[in-house]
Amino acid sequence: MNFHGTDVRQKAITLLRGGARNADVARSLNVPLGTIGYWKHLDRAKRGECPGRHDPKCPRCDGRDLDEPAYSYLLGLYLGDGHISHYSEHRVPNLMITCTESWPGLMNDCEAAMRAVFPANSICRVRRTGCSNVKVYSKHLHCLFPQHGPGKKHERRIVLEPWQQSILDAHPWEFIRGLIHSDGCRITNWTTRVVAGERKRYEYPRYFFTNVSDDIRRLYTDTLDRLGVEWTLCARDGNPFNISVARKASVALMDAHVGPKY
Repeated sequence: MNFHGTDVRQKAITLLRGGARNADVARSLNVPLGTIGYWKHLDRAKRGECPGRHDPKCPRCDGRDLDEPAYSYLLGLYLGDGHISHYSEHRVPNLMITCTESWPGLMNDCEAAMRAVFPANSICRVRRTGCSNVKVYSKHLHCLFPQHGPGKKHERRIVLEPWQQSILDAHPWEFIRGLIHSDGCRITNWTTRVVAGERKRYEYPRYFFTNVSDDIRRLYTDTLDRLGVEWTLCARDGNPFNISVARKASVALMDAHVGPKY
């Protein structure tokens, strides 16, 4: 069993009182996250600052203000690479977005969106092989993501509620960015053409979005249509799961508002 001395504990308390997150303190001092949380609880109790019942307000149930641009982006991430689950040992469900480790900027944007949408809730990152799961815990996840249901998303209808559609209409590029950051990419294609009798290589940028759900692809393409972005359907192996944006003007629009993952 590992025991941590008074100096380590005091360093942790100093960092926590300064506003550092439990997870950051745990990593910097190589102390288990649960121990850090326990030390913080004891320190707050000793100072009479124990918060008691923690019951964050919900935009849908309680009328709390909702950061709509952040929500539109987070909705795109959820429809692409997110899912909601409720472990038996946890009091509340969690929303988890899986992000590849090679895109740290995407993980930062995902966490920032979660904190903006759920400013009073618990958020963490769980590292896995080659990726990290960015998670937020809230009993109101089903209020904000009513598309949740049993089974995989492509096996059930995905229809936005009117209030969600209003947010998407007001912040369409954030939604597109979330979808591309989850199930899309920006690549460089190439082809050859004959110029003055000589065959030359020609490269051009292109955006792809791939999702098995007909409903999610339709949300993507309907939003592109409203934004004036031209797209084409690319069937592979007979499956119409890929949406391509390759026209120069449309790629320029996507570059201005979305850009590649980073």
